[in-house]
Amino acid sequence: MISVPSQYEVLVVDDSPVYRKLVEQILSTEPYSLLFAQNGAEAMEMYHKHSPCMVITDWMMPDFSGIELCQRIRADKTRLYTYLILMTSNTEKGNVVKGLEAGADDFLTKPFDPGEMLARIGVGRRIIDLNREIALKSLKLEEAARTDSLTGLPNRRAIEDWASRQLRGAARHGYWMWAVMGDIDNFKNVNDTFGHDAGDIVLKTFSELLKKNTRASDICGRLGGDEFLVVFAHVEPEQVETTINRFREQFAALSFPFKGKSVKVTASFGATGFHSKDAMEFGVLLAKADQMLYEAKRAGRNLVRVSLP
Repeated sequence: MISVPSQYEVLVVDDSPVYRKLVEQILSTEPYSLLFAQNGAEAMEMYHKHSPCMVITDWMMPDFSGIELCQRIRADKTRLYTYLILMTSNTEKGNVVKGLEAGADDFLTKPFDPGEMLARIGVGRRIIDLNREIALKSLKLEEAARTDSLTGLPNRRAIEDWASRQLRGAARHGYWMWAVMGDIDNFKNVNDTFGHDAGDIVLKTFSELLKKNTRASDICGRLGGDEFLVVFAHVEPEQVETTINRFREQFAALSFPFKGKSVKVTASFGATGFHSKDAMEFGVLLAKADQMLYEAKRAGRNLVRVSLP
């Protein structure tokens, strides 16, 4: 989970032990956790290992320059924003421009003043906090866009993204994969007779039971309305119908106390499997599962129908 840090991990890169010690002394009483590297290669290794939120690097180093270090860090788009400060004794305008173009956020002139260093790092902290807050809000928005608001389960978009990746893995490694569609029987009657609040209770109960019966390595979600989907792998064909029937029976055994009555609600399921070296679009698998669900409904509801490839 992304959060605004209570401590700021700072990577200090300088081949001079004197300057490394000076930085350590200046930042020792502040909320910083310090890492040290003596050259660019060591700095990149520590950057990949620790993902520091700030890097303070010397311009001149034994292997490659602070400019190149900034460029390499900026080229990494897989991590949260890293605030970069270049230390240099050369403050000519051309060098400053070159450093900023390479991705540096700020400069410190050697020999540096302790108060100035703390002030410039303080600016960096504000930028880091702002980036973390933006990233957290973006993550929450993305999660909301992929989650069904009523049940808290993944929605259709999230399931299809996950299942498409799993299908490619199943084709590559040759294991079984299954799409199971579930639909609550006569759900409209529940809404019409007992109200939409009662319908929501049924949907939430169904989703909680579904989630409880879905392994952490698989996925279940709500497609919309009273339609749900489970996608699971590494289950042999002879076990599939038994697995789904177990859940169907658990749901059918429940009673809902609506308007002083004990109400029974059932669900029907359609499943289809994939076992091939040839890739398949998930939509094709979903359509087959939907067809099997239709057959379960037509045969009388509260049933499971399974199709093999």
